[in-house]
Amino acid sequence: MSAVQDPRAARTRERLRAALFEACAEQPLSDVSVADVVHRAHVGRATFYLHYQGLEELAVDACADIVREAVDALHAWRGIPDPESPPPALEEFFTGLDRHRTVYTALLTPGGGGPLGMVLHRDLRERSRTERELAGAPEAELVAAAVAGTFTGVLADWMHGLVPGTAPEVAARIWRLLIALHRTRLS
Repeated sequence: MSAVQDPRAARTRERLRAALFEACAEQPLSDVSVADVVHRAHVGRATFYLHYQGLEELAVDACADIVREAVDALHAWRGIPDPESPPPALEEFFTGLDRHRTVYTALLTPGGGGPLGMVLHRDLRERSRTERELAGAPEAELVAAAVAGTFTGVLADWMHGLVPGTAPEVAARIWRLLIALHRTRLS
């Protein structure tokens, strides 16, 4: 059984992720140490390094759910999307971001960069490309890149206070932007 399949390893990684979020509820990610995380998780420092190369890798892993939630929220509709009615999952996604906002903003820089931004952009681009190809839509690569860049950039800027609006307002506005990208004639 590999370390990925080993339930003990999965439980240890979950304890480390929970410990990181607990520490970040009290202080910024930049002030959290490996020593603090392993103490909270009740594991040894060597155990930490068996699973992660450092805190940033742990933090990105801990935030992996946000990436899956974002990708799923944007694709939580079937049929012809209505620009005036974003999927409820998209609004729920934006509303739920406050749960670990300080960690997310530490890993997602304005403009959509940072380690979390890179993972979000990659996964969203891949899902969008696949969906467009399955639908037979033109310019799958180009539109998927535009969708991923737009969503990741707006999300990051909103989280950093550079885009005004409440979670429902931003969800509705970004939904309209993404629908417009999908509907744009490129030739």
